[in-house]
This record gives sequence, structure tokens and C-alpha cells, in this order.
Amino acid sequence: MDERIRGKQIMIVDDDSDLTLFYRISLEYHGFVVDTFNEPKEALSRFKPNYYDLVILDIKMPEMDGFALYKEIKEIDPIAKACFLTASELYYEEFRDREYSTLNKELFIRKPVGNEELIRKINYLISK
Repeated sequence: MDERIRGKQIMIVDDDSDLTLFYRISLEYHGFVVDTFNEPKEALSRFKPNYYDLVILDIKMPEMDGFALYKEIKEIDPIAKACFLTASELYYEEFRDREYSTLNKELFIRKPVGNEELIRKINYLISK
């Protein structure tokens, strides 16, 4: 276990409960403390400013997409670090071009994502 990441707080929001379970198990195995949510509005209501080292948001969700949730989170905690999960390159490009062109492409993780790639990406984003 990498001692640099032990205890780092991660929030994951994805409407697919199987994926959030996979992410939780994988990340907790590597020493992260993980809160997972399948409902964006519940995640927002339980979000704690200055608490999470990284927030991982699925882009395409019913009710509220990941970008809208990101905007709400940034109003609560302007320094919150976030990255986005996407299974659809077209959906990613549409929203990134239209509304979020300032977001760096490295903040996007393509699904499906393997365990090692996920850990590597999270470590990189937390250390920035």
C-alpha cells in the first residue's frame, strides 16, 4: 500500500451502483477512504467542503449530469479537485466544447477503466 495515499478522501458519484461498488472496493483496498453515491442530488447534499482530496463524477447521469454537479460543488468549495468519468467520447466532446472548454483533457477518465489505471490517474490528480 502506498503510504502517500493512505487515508486520502475520495467521493465518487455514478448512477451505476455496480461501478460505484467496484470503485469503492478497489480504492479502499489501496488505502483510500471512499464515499460513493448513485444519486447526484444526494451526493451534493452530503458534500463536505475542504474534506475530499478528489471528487470523481460520471458525466452522463439522470437528474443532474456530472458537469452540473461539478458546478454546484465548486460553488460550495472553490478549491475542490474533480475529474470526470465518461463512456461516451461524443458526450464528452459535446459538453467539453460547449460549456467546459477550460477543463483540461487529463481530468477525464474513459470507462471502462482498469484498477491500476484508475489508481494511477487518481494519484496523479491528487498530487497536482
